[in-house]
Amino acid sequence: MIGQAIGGRQAVIMHYASLAVLALITLMPIWVMVSTGFKNDVLVQQKEPVWFFFVPTLGNYEYIMTRGNFDVYLWNSIIVGTLSTFFTLLFGGFCAYALARTEFRGRVLVANSTLLVRMVPPAVLAVPAFAMVVNFGLNNDLAVLTFFYTALNLPFAIWLLFGFFKQIPVELEEAAIIDGATPLQVYFRVLLPLMKSGYAVAGIFTFRIAWNEFILALLLTGRKTRTLPVGASGFITDTGVEWGRIMAMGTLIVIPPLIFTFFAARQIIAGMTAGAVKG
Repeated sequence: MIGQAIGGRQAVIMHYASLAVLALITLMPIWVMVSTGFKNDVLVQQKEPVWFFFVPTLGNYEYIMTRGNFDVYLWNSIIVGTLSTFFTLLFGGFCAYALARTEFRGRVLVANSTLLVRMVPPAVLAVPAFAMVVNFGLNNDLAVLTFFYTALNLPFAIWLLFGFFKQIPVELEEAAIIDGATPLQVYFRVLLPLMKSGYAVAGIFTFRIAWNEFILALLLTGRKTRTLPVGASGFITDTGVEWGRIMAMGTLIVIPPLIFTFFAARQIIAGMTAGAVKG
């Protein structure tokens, strides 16, 4: 008995030690980014890096806020990320619902094959998209970038929401129709509350991709329509890489997705609970 207790205690210690090491490996790059944003050029460029004990400075953040056009880049990213997420969830939900409720041969194959489009790297589509946009005279327009992000994220949203719609009993819709509800009322009043978890997951991935994407944003935007990742690349100059300002910009870039993920995670739990009770 004593040997079993000691062995069990060692297993618990090894378990938590492994989790601690994994957390350290995961959080270390984040700490390097955050700490570098508070360093001056002397600390950043010295041969022996200082990880913890240094005098922090807000010079990099002051430069970004006052002379780095951060407000313009932030506003452009918010517009593109929010609109592309909204349109992706709207059209992706309609398409997924049609696939889930329409009976035809190869329906599941069609739903799963939508992921094949998402597997194409954005870098492959960047040059053809740039040529098409230039030919139509639509370059340097946030609406064009929103359109491409919506098209890029639709396959994943359709595939994900299709699985959630399949789990909702058809009898709920039939009961609502008998009570006199229209198809749109059935979708928005009956199905949408039960789909909060699915829409939250799809929204997280869609917003994150639109917020962090670089290649399309670099080619399809101009000086006044750049997003935050493209703006951060502006600190790579002919004279060198301004690591302190890049890391400060990167720290500011990751904050909105973290906040969005936090609130969306709460919606996932609430949506799953509501769906279990109503089902």
